[in-house]
Amino acid sequence: MISWNKNIYRSLIIISFIGVVILVLFGISQALSYLNTGADRTSMLHVAVQKERVYFPKIEWVDTINPGRPMEKQTLLEIEQDYLNAWYIRNAAYQTNKIEGVEDYYTQSARININTAVRHNKKEKIAIHSTTTAHNIDLDFYSADGQLVVLTDNDVKEYQRVYQGDKMLLETKLQSDYQVMLLLEDGFWRIRHMVKEKNSLQEEVTKTNGLAQVIDDKIYIDGEGYQIKGINYYPQKTPWDMFGDDFNIDIIAQDFDIITTAGLNTIRIFVPYEFFGKAKVDSQKLQKLEQVLDMAAVKNLKVVVTLFDFYGDYSVLDWTLTHRHAEQIVKPFANHKAILAWDIKNEPNLDFNTRKKENVLAWLKEMIYQVKQFDTNHLVTIGWSDVESASLLKDEVDIVSYHYYQDITTFTDAYTLLSSTIDKPLVLQEFGLSSSKGLWSPFGPSEKEQAAYYKNFQQLIKQENIHYLSWTLYDFEKVPSSVVGKLPWRKHKQKHFGFIDHKGNKKPAFEFISKE
Repeated sequence: MISWNKNIYRSLIIISFIGVVILVLFGISQALSYLNTGADRTSMLHVAVQKERVYFPKIEWVDTINPGRPMEKQTLLEIEQDYLNAWYIRNAAYQTNKIEGVEDYYTQSARININTAVRHNKKEKIAIHSTTTAHNIDLDFYSADGQLVVLTDNDVKEYQRVYQGDKMLLETKLQSDYQVMLLLEDGFWRIRHMVKEKNSLQEEVTKTNGLAQVIDDKIYIDGEGYQIKGINYYPQKTPWDMFGDDFNIDIIAQDFDIITTAGLNTIRIFVPYEFFGKAKVDSQKLQKLEQVLDMAAVKNLKVVVTLFDFYGDYSVLDWTLTHRHAEQIVKPFANHKAILAWDIKNEPNLDFNTRKKENVLAWLKEMIYQVKQFDTNHLVTIGWSDVESASLLKDEVDIVSYHYYQDITTFTDAYTLLSSTIDKPLVLQEFGLSSSKGLWSPFGPSEKEQAAYYKNFQQLIKQENIHYLSWTLYDFEKVPSSVVGKLPWRKHKQKHFGFIDHKGNKKPAFEFISKE
């Protein structure tokens, strides 16, 4: 018995010793790990910035010639990235009133002003939401030892919104010049001095449209009047996934034949923001979009291209990513004859409650400006979800687009009121009725009732000579939950808005797909 107890004690001592050794080794490894990170940028914000670029203002190096020491290409790229990251970190600090990451991009003396401003703003409950959208940089000096750089950043386009609590005090656009000195510390370029030399209100640039124009509230293409008679389009088998793995241009061509034969001349398609690659647009997706536009041109169809589908951030710190996305989508097609208009966003007013109306409107206004810089040949619009929102930003867009799914008996009054307050072309961009009668909608409209709806609506359209795009060509077998949610009766309704059923048969409403 005594021998048995001794064995137990020995075992406990051995196990305890092993446990202590493991704890000691773990402690040493953690200490070494900590010590080895002494020269690294360790803040979470910095790690996020380095892992994936989150700041993409337009940047152009105007002059990189240095009479002393030539600037190496890799060094230029490193300076550019650290400089832009410094702007992003400063903007984030002024928005959140937190200084995480500031020490990674600013020297100790340069941090004094930022820290002072943050403390003051925090005390006064002030938050500054800001971003830059364009930089034009001259290299003034690059030291012989490669440790110091002096830059002039000309005509920096800045946007700011100043809040006190929840109240917005100021919204402004500026155009400024900056003199900047950067030092190389611990392998990274940090801002030592940044001095604003000029500050003026930014002038908006308005250019004349080429391929498509609006003159005296009428649409013209290549100098001839144009009346929109169209439809919102997805291929039947790939709704909300038009440019995915099952993309088939031959099927799309067949659908375009159906559309033109029915007497329509315009389609509206959608470019999903994340699916196309956000700030780094997928070249293969862009090629598919080009194929669709080329085929539309062959079939004599004009296209309204809706951008930023399923985008919903709108925050100022996210602006530059969306600018680069728009540039890569819009600029390559600035001269494409199939495009009628760029539709900035589908039903953005539905995000007013969750993202704040002022955030959404500010982003839309800036995006309109950006798109018009990338393309001066086509019109710009916004797809508002209702008539009540249609007058928002009416002075910024070329045509005013709205959706109408309310009772048809109230449409004429709503349209008359809208047309009396807006002197630009009005486009009924979405309207329709689902033939949703069935298990999940026993009292819903039948296909005959859907046909009667379109017959009456086309009469109203003809009376007022309204530009229109109905929703939509096909019934769909599947509708993603991201579109209408998971509730089966909502999905069932969305599946049956088409003029052609899921078997490919024309429904009674097809007779009234056009006003002709």
